[in-house]
Amino acid sequence: MSFSSVPSVIGQALAERGYAQPTPVQAAVLEPTALDRDLIVSAQTGSGKTVAFGLAMAGELLGPDENMPRAQKPAALVIAPTRELALQVSRELIWLYGKAGARIATCVGGMDASKERRTLNQGAHIVVGTPGRLRDHLERCALDLSALKAVVLDEADEMLDMGFREDLEEILDATPDGRRTLLFSATMPKPIVALAKRYQNDALRISTIGEDRGHGDIAYQAVTVSPSEIEQVVVNVLRFHEAETAMLFCGTRESVRRLHATLQERGFGVVALSGEHSQSERNHALQALRDRRARVCVATDVAARGIDLPTLSLVIHVEIPRDAETLQHRSGRTGRAGKKGTAILVVPYPRRKRVESMLRGAKIDAKWIDAPTPEAIRQQDRERLLSVLLQPADYDEEDRALAQRLMAERSPEDIAAALVRSHRAAMPQPEELIENTPEARRAAQQERHRPGFEDTLWFRMDIGRRQNADPRWILPLLCRRGHITKNEIGAIRISANETHFQVPRAIARKFQDALARTASPGADGDDESGLTIELSEGGPREGARENRKGGRRDNRSGPPPHSAKPYRKTLSKAPRKGGKHRPDAGPRKGPERGPRRK
Repeated sequence: MSFSSVPSVIGQALAERGYAQPTPVQAAVLEPTALDRDLIVSAQTGSGKTVAFGLAMAGELLGPDENMPRAQKPAALVIAPTRELALQVSRELIWLYGKAGARIATCVGGMDASKERRTLNQGAHIVVGTPGRLRDHLERCALDLSALKAVVLDEADEMLDMGFREDLEEILDATPDGRRTLLFSATMPKPIVALAKRYQNDALRISTIGEDRGHGDIAYQAVTVSPSEIEQVVVNVLRFHEAETAMLFCGTRESVRRLHATLQERGFGVVALSGEHSQSERNHALQALRDRRARVCVATDVAARGIDLPTLSLVIHVEIPRDAETLQHRSGRTGRAGKKGTAILVVPYPRRKRVESMLRGAKIDAKWIDAPTPEAIRQQDRERLLSVLLQPADYDEEDRALAQRLMAERSPEDIAAALVRSHRAAMPQPEELIENTPEARRAAQQERHRPGFEDTLWFRMDIGRRQNADPRWILPLLCRRGHITKNEIGAIRISANETHFQVPRAIARKFQDALARTASPGADGDDESGLTIELSEGGPREGARENRKGGRRDNRSGPPPHSAKPYRKTLSKAPRKGGKHRPDAGPRKGPERGPRRK
């Protein structure tokens, strides 16, 4: 199929941008069955969605002479979840409708709202914006939707996930009944279905995810790693590929913050994008990527929405995506417009089966590989350096004069070696990794024991996550009760209803004696003395096994009744408003916390 059915003014713009054939989603919206109908479209990132809904709206926007009528009230509205995506959509529509004389207004957070209102008052054919800013203009009567002919919800599922339901409903309720509603959503959860039923009429369902699932221009790889070596593997993958621009996906803001600091410390040019960053910080980060001052971006899924970096050729899933759709949406940041890209999943050994199932569901054939070794990275460095140095180049007289001075002082081999060394010194050093064999992993696990913890005993406490157990207050509690220091406590494992921890065998008897002395009610003045701390024969694994056999206490109606009431009451207390605990959340104490101020 070609673009022969589109208006000539739109066809010229497409031809100038190099569009010869429509993508599957663009062809689907141009079918006769889709004309003048509400649409529900599922298409993955990078499939040409923006041009698709731009083509779909042409019939409502262009006049009989294929030009735009005089700009007054908006005829089309496009709603996007993020500022970056809204700006990207606006840029696409500007060139698509530029020859038709379209006036396009962009209304997004972080920009001058008064300037946007002036633009709206002067008249616009198409308005593109984010839900919050559009709702603000609507409530201030700066945005008049009474003449609207078409409304587009781009990435509607993401907008609902981000909490924009009320904003969307208020905006859609202000639109006329006869308008077309085009809903673009990568997934179809129940809230999207409900939204479609309420605001669409006999909508045509279009899905092209199955047709181009897996992105033919993206090579998928999966790297199995030790859970403790994820950051080291990420370093080696970045060094092995040396991509012009790379994007690393994490699941939480904290993970983004930690990985960003790690890569910065190792010498990478890296920026971070997450919900904790202001719009100004996001702008600076994206500009650094476009200016090549940074080559690596660490981001959460939501923060990366709408980001379009033409030089992005590598995507690393540092934390496993929650489902196949998220996997494809992340990976779709690369492999755009016919360019090749690589998407790499970093998979901890225990989660390989889950990832294999996800890949099968997504119909993605990923190649399972080992993490790049330092020797493989150095070999790649050598090949890249040779390729750069052997390229034809023109040298000015100053460069040649300096070269002659160097050759008078040193041999050509010494000069070349110095050049290689300076190049290598500027690169972050690769990481040594555990060999990918069961024997090597077991040996490394044994070597990682702290000095003095080669021979330990496991103890257990009868509290766990359900009672808000946290190492931040468990450590000082054990030091008080067992008369030991925090350096004499090894690994801590917190499960749902109990906590296990290690103590060196050499001091285990002293620790138990101290526990016995402080277990009497009132000892040391602590209510926490009623907490049970005892030797665990099998450690955390044996305890989990006993739970599966039926030994787990029923905590559905509250914590177990054996401990002191004030202490238990504090542990089972619900989090404060906002879902946050005190940084020192733990057992509250009585008068021993200190005298009251008078």
